[in-house]
Amino acid sequence: MIKCREMNRRKFLQAGAASFVLPSIAGAASGELVIKGGRVIDPSQRIDKVADVLIRGGKIAGIRESVDAKGAEIVDAKGAQIIDARGKIVTPGLIDIHLHIVDKESPPGRSLMDGVTSVIDGGSRGADNINESLSIAAAAPNRCRVLINIAHLGINPGGMGELLSIDAADVQACRKAVEKHRDQIVGIKARLSENVAGNHDAEALRRARLVADPMKIPIMIHMGQTVAPLKDLLQLLRAGDIVTHLYAPPPHGIMDDSGRILPEVREARRRGVLFDVGNGRLAHITWEIAERAMAQDFLPDTISTDVNGTSRTEQVFDLPNVMSKFLLLGMSLDQVIARTTMNSAKAIPEYKAFGTLRTGAVADVSVLDLRQGQFEFVDNIGGKRIGKQKLFPDAVVFGGRRAG
Repeated sequence: MIKCREMNRRKFLQAGAASFVLPSIAGAASGELVIKGGRVIDPSQRIDKVADVLIRGGKIAGIRESVDAKGAEIVDAKGAQIIDARGKIVTPGLIDIHLHIVDKESPPGRSLMDGVTSVIDGGSRGADNINESLSIAAAAPNRCRVLINIAHLGINPGGMGELLSIDAADVQACRKAVEKHRDQIVGIKARLSENVAGNHDAEALRRARLVADPMKIPIMIHMGQTVAPLKDLLQLLRAGDIVTHLYAPPPHGIMDDSGRILPEVREARRRGVLFDVGNGRLAHITWEIAERAMAQDFLPDTISTDVNGTSRTEQVFDLPNVMSKFLLLGMSLDQVIARTTMNSAKAIPEYKAFGTLRTGAVADVSVLDLRQGQFEFVDNIGGKRIGKQKLFPDAVVFGGRRAG
């Protein structure tokens, strides 16, 4: 088991499957809701204790002790809605910064019942069809924003790489779409693997830069198995940009041929480039790469799923399952929660007010059950590992209302 030590680098990390029915929302937002007796873990405030979370008017009203000075359980006001969280983990609402909203039958709201209150579509569509993503996002019962694919048609449902012709990276069309929908489009996505972009990876990224810079939005790149070496692509990234699939296997991953983290990777992190998990199903993560990197103190900045309709039934399943993989890999519970709450909120400027249980914050809260037992987890090459603990969603509050 790897002993994971927090890195001393931290401007970013500190300071702060069949049918589906959209969940119903219970409780009036103006009423009082109390999440009682859970282990409250809020990395944004360095809180880890058994306590009650108080919610009024859709906001966090405070965190209090579960019992009074005499050891008696505090009785709440008559009419308050109670969520019994004794024996459970209570966290800020989980944030998944990389999933895919495929169609109207697979809305992001499916993840709400996994405890995920905020999501980002990772570039499913481009300028020509971005309205499809935006309409799904707008109808979602949880918070949803999108990254626009630099390729004007987005991900090709037929499987052919969307950037094999560099003409697909239409700067003007992409920029116009962002300008028109800036409230919903929060970044640019460029998938750069050889089967997606061929030898156009660096040029596609340069074109994404031409949209991102004047609009002051980040770029997320899909790394791994690129034609260009990763070190060359990293030179095109700025502080706040995101590298997803950081534990992808070679060629052109985050390590050299001897298994050491590339100095250019560490330098990119020092200047503010973020590294995200993006579990997915195909050539995005292996146990070996993750273990080697984490043994060298190269932990992820954020943990995301890259989930789509297919991966809800294999490998990925949901965000709590992916979080549990990193418990297996040796990260502590508070480290894992930080990377799906506080850190994820900081990674997306539009989400900076979320990922916290501070008094006055929007009341997005996840209640998770950390179960002990024997649980199987799988990486992208079919490698199986058995973990002794796993997180399961138990309850979720979105904007002060319980979903379910």
